[in-house]
Amino acid sequence: MSRGPSRPEAGETGETGVSNRRRRAQVLHETFEAGILLKGAHAILEMIGAVLLWFVKPESLSRLVRFLTQGELSEDPRDYLVNLMLQASQRYSVSAQHFGVFYLLSHGLVNLGLVFLLWRRKLWAYPAVVAVLCLFIAYQVLRWTGTHSFFLIFLSLFDAAMIWLTLVEYRRLHGDPRKREARR
Repeated sequence: MSRGPSRPEAGETGETGVSNRRRRAQVLHETFEAGILLKGAHAILEMIGAVLLWFVKPESLSRLVRFLTQGELSEDPRDYLVNLMLQASQRYSVSAQHFGVFYLLSHGLVNLGLVFLLWRRKLWAYPAVVAVLCLFIAYQVLRWTGTHSFFLIFLSLFDAAMIWLTLVEYRRLHGDPRKREARR
């Protein structure tokens, strides 16, 4: 009496197990590519931000923030967010402007270069990307200790996810000799 297709025993791999692994590998690959796309978009926005920041003088920014927040301050002079914005604009100096421009431009250029190399699937670039992203995370955590910016935490978590996805993708490409030869 036949009960239909037999299910694989423990330790065996059936078609379902193989298709699940392929599906998981495909999802991870697509997530990696989406991450590369986001990293590239972020790099372009950083470089645009650097150019814009170059033209925004500290005095102009301070005046703009005061103008934009005066209505809210007249309603609630103790508004935490508004006062935080005012304090930040008052601390914004020429040296902070120059550092911001340098940081955004260099970070954007490096990220764009990494994105380009990953998109081209240059096998040697994967370990380099992991190393650079580790350095970015170390710097962002160091900056976080002084600023407590949630944005730095978000960037660090995103970079950590990209490290993991890069390692998974590297193993996927590195494990197949045909793909390895095609990428050199």
